[in-house]
Amino acid sequence: MSPDGNAPPTWLKAGTWICILIAVAVVVRRLVALAHPATSGPPELRSLDAYFSNHATLTRAHIIPAFLFVLAAPIVLFQWSGFKVAERALFVLGAIVGATAYAMTSHAVGGWLERSAVLVFNTWFLISLGTAFYCGVQGKDLSKRDWLVRAVVVLLGIATTRPVMGVFFATSRITHLAPSQFFGIAFWVGFSTNSIVVEWWLNSRRRKRLRESEGHTVPA
Repeated sequence: MSPDGNAPPTWLKAGTWICILIAVAVVVRRLVALAHPATSGPPELRSLDAYFSNHATLTRAHIIPAFLFVLAAPIVLFQWSGFKVAERALFVLGAIVGATAYAMTSHAVGGWLERSAVLVFNTWFLISLGTAFYCGVQGKDLSKRDWLVRAVVVLLGIATTRPVMGVFFATSRITHLAPSQFFGIAFWVGFSTNSIVVEWWLNSRRRKRLRESEGHTVPA
């Protein structure tokens, strides 16, 4: 994630990969469900499948660019071969994902609580992406990279919501909570977790850079 030697810790890289894999699995599962709606399984999942099937066009318009964004993200974050092309694609795909995310809020499963989480974190995602683009135009590559990392990790918050949802689904017989009641909570927990973690890492890396620059300062 870092070309300047301040590489992220192993646990952070592992967490990023886990989020990417979860996000890919979620999109693939949703696309399959849209093409072949389930006729068996838990009633809560069948209800969700039916819900998204009723808004299939908008759902596809959102999750397919998100899928491509997530696939391009590691190429950019780890600067693999062709990362410059992937980086340009990331800005375009991110803009589409952000725009369609706002549209998706009109059909939020979790009501106003989910809607508020999407509005807050999707806005922050777009601000981060836009700032990264601006920094790139200004030739501020280090700042561009920080803002791009921030945007990617915030978007991957959607993957972090899934384990939280899993806990709610697993305990639904005890809590009697329906998806419409816990989706909003899961969204706030997932996106907040990713946002806090990436800010912590970026700030710790910034402090490390500052200490290193001070250490190389030659006294007059």
